[in-house]
Amino acid sequence: MTVRIAGVVLPNDKRIEVALTYIYGLGISKSRQILAKAKVNPDTRTKDLTEDEANRLRILIEKNEVVEGDLRREVSSNIKRLKDIGCYRGIRHSRNLPVRGQRTKTNSRTVRGNRRQTMGSGRKPPAQKT
Repeated sequence: MTVRIAGVVLPNDKRIEVALTYIYGLGISKSRQILAKAKVNPDTRTKDLTEDEANRLRILIEKNEVVEGDLRREVSSNIKRLKDIGCYRGIRHSRNLPVRGQRTKTNSRTVRGNRRQTMGSGRKPPAQKT
């Protein structure tokens, strides 16, 4: 039985505790809280869930949690707001630089893209003697 919650098909062979983390916005701790509220054993595999348990999980997540599309929209609107008011964090977002105070002389490869520019990387070879 495939379980679909918030538009995400959960993997069948994983424990439900881990399978819920495939939903954007749910981590392992939030997953454990939801399972405790729904009274579902966290060690149960997704394929072994009963229809009733799956429905309880679906209702709990869709009513109480902001997940998937709504959460992505909320995050992007927050970033857009920061850019519009022109605050420091907004400027960092628009320039694709680290936002949370990390150093940039080294170690900002993931944010800036893997640009490895060293001293001689842009040099042209010297002209040939005639």
